[in-house]
Amino acid sequence: MPRLRKSSADTRRADLARAVRTAVDGPGTLDPLIRRAAFTGGEIADAGAARYVDTVVRHAYRVTDEDVEALRGSGYTESQILELTIAAALGAGQRRLDAALAALGEA
Repeated sequence: MPRLRKSSADTRRADLARAVRTAVDGPGTLDPLIRRAAFTGGEIADAGAARYVDTVVRHAYRVTDEDVEALRGSGYTESQILELTIAAALGAGQRRLDAALAALGEA
């Protein structure tokens, strides 16, 4: 019996789910609740981190060294800033992928 291939949409979703489990829900130095909020677009209590996440999600090309320095000045480590960035970018990517697949009728 021939093997059925997963649709490309299913493959993309599985790849993204694996990345999320690793980067958002896996071990890290940043509070997992903050990583999850950055991923889902939820509320982040720290105003500076919330602004940074909004910039990553909406206009990633506008993130500057000064933005990163501001987070460092607020006490975030390099690792925490990286985790925050990855969580926000993965969440934005997931929402865009879902919207694109819905537009194509693959949702």
